Formats: sequence, C-alpha cells, structure tokens
Amino acid sequence: MLRELNSERIQYIFRNMDDSVCITGMGGELLYANPAAEKLFGLRAGDRPKLWEAIPYVEGNDELIQLFIDSVMEKRKSFNALVDYVNNEGRLFRLHVSLTCEPSDPGLFLVVISDLTQSVRVKSAFARYTSEDIADYVLTAPDGEKQGGKAQEVTILMSDLRGFTAMSSRLSSTQLVSVLNHYFESMSAVIERHRGTIIEFLGDGIFVVFGAPKELPDHASAAVRCAIEMQNAMEAVNAWNRENGYPELDMGIGVNTGTVVVGNIGSEKKMKYGCMGEAVNLAGRLESFTVRGQVFISESTRERASEEVSVKSESSFLPKGATHDMRFYDISGIGSCKLNDASGVSDWITLSGKALVFYVLEEKTVDHTEHTGSLTRISADNRFALLATGSKLKPFQNLMLRIGGRDAYAKIVSQEGNDFRLCFTSVPENFPDLVKTL
Repeated sequence: MLRELNSERIQYIFRNMDDSVCITGMGGELLYANPAAEKLFGLRAGDRPKLWEAIPYVEGNDELIQLFIDSVMEKRKSFNALVDYVNNEGRLFRLHVSLTCEPSDPGLFLVVISDLTQSVRVKSAFARYTSEDIADYVLTAPDGEKQGGKAQEVTILMSDLRGFTAMSSRLSSTQLVSVLNHYFESMSAVIERHRGTIIEFLGDGIFVVFGAPKELPDHASAAVRCAIEMQNAMEAVNAWNRENGYPELDMGIGVNTGTVVVGNIGSEKKMKYGCMGEAVNLAGRLESFTVRGQVFISESTRERASEEVSVKSESSFLPKGATHDMRFYDISGIGSCKLNDASGVSDWITLSGKALVFYVLEEKTVDHTEHTGSLTRISADNRFALLATGSKLKPFQNLMLRIGGRDAYAKIVSQEGNDFRLCFTSVPENFPDLVKTL
C-alpha cells in the first residue's frame, strides 16, 4: 500500500491531514513527508534525511530520537508512545507517535505523529480549576459533557479549619491567601495520594468524594486513611506557618459513607460536576462536631472499611428528619495508619473559679440567653478548659465565653462528672493574659 503513494486519493488525504505522516525505508531514510511533518520538523520541501536526523539534537529530544533509531533498526512491527519534542525554535510539543511496519514490505515504515500539545494544555489548565479526575471525566467520558447524574455509593470527606474566620480578620489579604494556598497544597497532595476527588474548596473547607467519578472498590478505607494522614500533615503545615510568622491552624474532619447522586449539575450553559444527597449532609454534620486534630466517622463508614478502625469513643445524634439516632466514632487510626493525637492534655492549671458569662451558639448565631459558670481548670497550652455551670448543656454545643471583656469561642468536647470539657476554637490574641484574670 505504501508503494502506491502516487495514488491521487492517498496523496490528497495525506496532504490535508493535521497529523504528521512520514514513510521511511529500512535504513530510516525519509521516502515521504506530508506538509504537516515538514512543518513539525522544519524540513524544506524535498528534504529527505534519515528520520532521526530530522529531529534537532537538543536537550529534551533524546527519547524521540532513540525511539526512531531502535524501532527502525530492530524492525519492530509497531509501537506507540507519548514523547516530548523540542523544535529548532525551542518550542515544546507533546506528541503521540505511532510507527507501523508495512506487512507486505518489511522494509517500509509508516509513522503517524499527532500533536497533543494543545489538548494537554487545555487539560492541565482545566485540572487547575477542578480535580484531575473530574477533568478526565469531562474531557474523555462519553457522558462527560451531558447534564444528569447517577446514584452511587461513595464515601464523603469534609474538612474545615477551626476559628479561621476570626483569625483571618487579623491577616492582610496577601497573608490570608498565602496561608490558605499552602494549606490547600498540602492537603491536596494527601487527597491525591489516596485517590480522592476534590469536588470543591468551601472557603477554608474541603469537600472530597472517594469512589466517583472513578470507581474505587475500598473507598471507605481510602477516605479514613486520607483523613488521618491529612491531620498528621498539619504538623508540617503549622511548622511552615510558624517559620513565616503566621498563626497555627486547627482542622476537624468528618467522614461518611452512603448513596449519593453524582454527575453534571446545572444548566446547559453552565454546569459543574457535583455530589448531592443526605450522605453529604451527614458528613458535614460530623465535621461540625469535631475540634482540632479529630476525625469522626459514621457507623456506615466503619462497617464498609476493609481494615480495622481504632476507636477512642462513640457518640450519637439524631439527624434532622430522621427517626433514629446516628452512631459515629472518634477514631485514632485504621490498620497500621495511626493518628498523631492532638487532643490530649498533659498539664492542667487550677483556676480560682471566678464567675463568667457565656452564651450558646445555634449554628452560627448566638442565642442571647445569658448563662453563668466558671472555668475551674485550663490546660497549660490554653487549648482546653473545664467549665462548671448549672446550665443544661450537651456535648458538641458551641459556646461564646466573655473573658476579661473579650469573646472566646469553644466547643463542648465531653461531660466529665458535673463539669464540661471545652476545646477553644477561636480566642483573642491576648488570651493568655485574659486567662490570668480568672
């Protein structure tokens, strides 16, 4: 067939192809190059060097040159490869190269080269604004650009920074972006390693799904391992913050497994890949119960995980609209993956028990009903305290405490006898001095 290039039809097809087409002899000499190939390799019409001699001898072209030499000299029947190519002007291309030996004439080789540079750039740019898995789905899946979704069991991970809103008011816009970008870079690397798909960044929070758009058989275990390693990675994040004069960050994570609807959501003019359902809401609810360093997982996640989960404590709550309580767990590890526990207290300082006023928060709103109580002890690092009060409180409620004329925010972690253990989530800069007044 390749000997029949004088066929007018074949000549017409090759001349008008966007792909570069070359035909070489058994020694690698170019017998034919279409206009696209001449342009790609910078050949003048009629130039017929050996195929590898048409490629500039510059850094970055070694792989392509060696591929052509090996394939022709070893008379391979065929090969396909993705390689980089740098032309005489220094421009970088990403090429798909296909070489096939002519069955009826082993001395001839057909080389077809597709320029994927623009496609790679589009995908790379797209992946910067969404997850790489979502970019792959939209660009390559048959239904990638269509509206609609499907029901699928997945595991949802929700993370959020504690007290970041108050802290951000003390940072300039440049500092705020720097802190968040470094945090997101660190967390994204962990999520990618565990094959999670970032649906979106929610302010200072991260919404991740495991098991869509790419299926992941053991998505529950992957999500739990990811959550633990994200918490452990916060040590390095905060070390970087301290080195650069930024405040430390505290993060909580909730994980839940269930059936959701995943797919393209929106209008024909504007869509996004999304994930909706009660399982998403429950993951967010679990995350809202956590304090610094904690990972809470649902019973369904624990049941579906293929590895043994190490549990520190068990709790339950009644979801909105539900008829029975949902059990969840404060965990310390899964399999060999262990959490670097940040919730322990090594030293307590006894306080005088001076009375203070506090308020209960409902969602993000302060209930102005005034409560009184006293902090009887506080941890040496000022992160935890014991609250004595006659008010009826319960674990996971958020409080605003008036201390020395300033507001400090805390979450009830547990009830210990008649007292409540608090974890401070947002405090004034001079909090250590305010504590001394108690």
